[in-house]
Amino acid sequence: MTDTVTSTSDAALAAAPQAVAQTTVPSTPPPGFGHFIAQSDFVGQSLFAILVIMSLISWALIVIKGVALYLRQRRSKSFLDFFWNATSLEAVQHEIATHGVQEPFAHLTSHAMHAQAHHARYGAAKLEEAGSAQDFLTRTIKKVLDEETMRLESGLTMLATIGATAPFVGLFGTVWGVYHALLAIGATGAGTLDKVAGPVGEALIMTGVGLAVAIPAVMAYNWLTRSNRVWSARLDAFAFELFTFLSTGQTLKTTTTEAPRNVGASVRPINPQASA
Repeated sequence: MTDTVTSTSDAALAAAPQAVAQTTVPSTPPPGFGHFIAQSDFVGQSLFAILVIMSLISWALIVIKGVALYLRQRRSKSFLDFFWNATSLEAVQHEIATHGVQEPFAHLTSHAMHAQAHHARYGAAKLEEAGSAQDFLTRTIKKVLDEETMRLESGLTMLATIGATAPFVGLFGTVWGVYHALLAIGATGAGTLDKVAGPVGEALIMTGVGLAVAIPAVMAYNWLTRSNRVWSARLDAFAFELFTFLSTGQTLKTTTTEAPRNVGASVRPINPQASA
């Protein structure tokens, strides 16, 4: 009889851990990012939507401007290599007419040559109205440079605005979340974790999202601004060379020109009389 009771007790003790394991409730995973956004009110969700839209706009501008910069670099190098090795202005005009105006240097060259030909054709009849050929060419080049500068800077204002305002939008969401946490403490009379975890989590998320939107926009703005300054300087230098050549038929000797390396220190001038 004693052996039977002992064996029964041992079996019950052996089955007890299994019963406890079967009745254990699975642990609930911690709330994620979507949980905090879902439990926020209309103001918090609106701020989050604004930050998402700002992020989409900034990344769209970054991709578009980055691709445009890459294509501009490749096409400009190809055109300048051809221009400084061309045998006549007719060859340059044929190149532009064949491949079109796809980058700033070809755009400037096309308008400058057209202005020179237009003044030579119609300026003599109304010389007192048209002014000298150099004045007419200068005005045309300046107009094209202004157009290219505006084109390079398009979209940068939006990037700068997003980079400057996104942290403050996130900060407003942070303040709003802390405000809700204080309301929960005031309603219950005790700052327990279950009462303040949601609003505080929402506040921290808004801060992080605001920084995540602002940092890429600011970095892209600085990168694009510097690239535009470099391109504007190169275009100004090329415009001066182009004006000198179209006015005198000779180019300057320079070591900072965009000519190919194998041309040498002296840029080989092309023959402007071929376009007459």
